[in-house]
Amino acid sequence: MQPDKEFSPQDSLALIQTMISKTKDSFADNTFYFLFWGWLVFGCSLVSYSLKVLLHYPNHYFIWWLIPVGGVITWVYGARQAKKERVKSFVDEALDHVWLGVGLAFFVLVLVNVLGSQTWQTAFTYYILLYGIGTFVTGNLIRFKPLVLGGLINFVLAVVSVRFGYDSQLLIGALAILISYIIPGHLLRARLQKNTSQHA
Repeated sequence: MQPDKEFSPQDSLALIQTMISKTKDSFADNTFYFLFWGWLVFGCSLVSYSLKVLLHYPNHYFIWWLIPVGGVITWVYGARQAKKERVKSFVDEALDHVWLGVGLAFFVLVLVNVLGSQTWQTAFTYYILLYGIGTFVTGNLIRFKPLVLGGLINFVLAVVSVRFGYDSQLLIGALAILISYIIPGHLLRARLQKNTSQHA
């Protein structure tokens, strides 16, 4: 019996690159999450700003009740996706854990802002920081520069937002989500469609 051929460093690198490439495509196929949450939060931010600043509506924050509704929608979508057979790579599992952690952090921050007396006034500073962490880590794991760049810009925006009040933070938050979720999400989806058409 012949011994198994040993993997050379070049073979190992090629295998890793193939895994990353496949993860890019599988993640791009799930850009639903980026685009859904990106447009939802972007819209809520602008509507909340318009109601509060332009129309002086006292219950401007009611628009944010769409976020729990969005949570239910994505849970249903995720449950349906999980039923489809798909072998998960290490990178896939790492991404799951990253976004679970980010999601839990968002939930804790919401509780802190609801229970705290004045903490909600700087809430978007921390939300923007979490946007940055999630997209920066994801972008590095799947080797997608628009996500990495969006995450880095969000780190800067989180620092900048401290200098502004809540009203302005709503707009900065909308800009942050546009840069880190919406634009990279559409670019990632476009690349998947291009790859799919090339292999058709």
